Amino acid sequence: MPLLGAHLSISGGYFRAVEEAAALGMDCVQLFTKNNTQWRAKPLSDDDVALFRDALKRTGIRMPCGHTSYLLNLASPDRALWRKSVDSLVVELQRAEALGLIGLVLHPGSHRGSGEEEGLRRVAEGLKAAIRRTAGFVTPVLLENTAGQGGSLGYRFEHLGRLIDEVAEPDRLGVCFDSCHAFAAGYGLRTARQYERTMEELDRAVGLQWIRAYHLNDSKRPRGSRVDRHERIGGGYLQLASFRRILNDPRFAALPMYLETPKGEEDGVSLDAINLATLRGLFSQRRASGDHNGPVAKKLRSRRRPKPRRKK
Repeated sequence: MPLLGAHLSISGGYFRAVEEAAALGMDCVQLFTKNNTQWRAKPLSDDDVALFRDALKRTGIRMPCGHTSYLLNLASPDRALWRKSVDSLVVELQRAEALGLIGLVLHPGSHRGSGEEEGLRRVAEGLKAAIRRTAGFVTPVLLENTAGQGGSLGYRFEHLGRLIDEVAEPDRLGVCFDSCHAFAAGYGLRTARQYERTMEELDRAVGLQWIRAYHLNDSKRPRGSRVDRHERIGGGYLQLASFRRILNDPRFAALPMYLETPKGEEDGVSLDAINLATLRGLFSQRRASGDHNGPVAKKLRSRRRPKPRRKK
């Protein structure tokens, strides 16, 4: 079964997120590497790192992943903001490396009216600069597909494939697939045919071997809405069938999957715990007949080390 967890708060210390994940019965955890609402951050101390790593050992929580601040915009036409975003990405990569995170999820950014071509060029330039300044690191940047709201880039799989091609750093890049974002961007997931077609498009445009993590989120808005609004599992337009297919797809069995669904409680029980139980109830030791027997499924049964994509 895939490793299941959620994005949790680092209030009170990074180790708190790990301990909460363990208390909720999770396998993995995602967290911000710094305060998400501020550019500046208190320096990461040796104690911060030691307590975090110790918590991982004590609890058995695996595959901790980071998420960058939403303030970053590598696609910005404002040169000052672009530089600030690159500097901040470097700081977040340094923190992720120190904490031993498996990756750092990044939204490609918004072109702010300058156009997709120019926006993608700036994102690639920013990624190259950040990777160059963190030479020798092992932490990869995980490009997240987006819903395409406003001028956001990454709502088409081809955007992610182009960035991977242009940056040409296979050891430092990967993809985080968000179910809500893909659905809102127009990709189908609810039926077996829709799901396989979407995976075929993803494999053709990017390559399934580049996927390093999943965000499991239902959508408040219908397919193709281009609106990024997460909903609890089974409470939105994606329906439970979409998550059943993802969880039982053998191509993604080894990946960590993180909830980014609304927080809170229901009858005194954490919504994260409820969503987690729902997901686990959808997993079957036997995959549904016909769900994953398409051409891509037959071609890619196991993960392989990402290699540079061939230019078309």
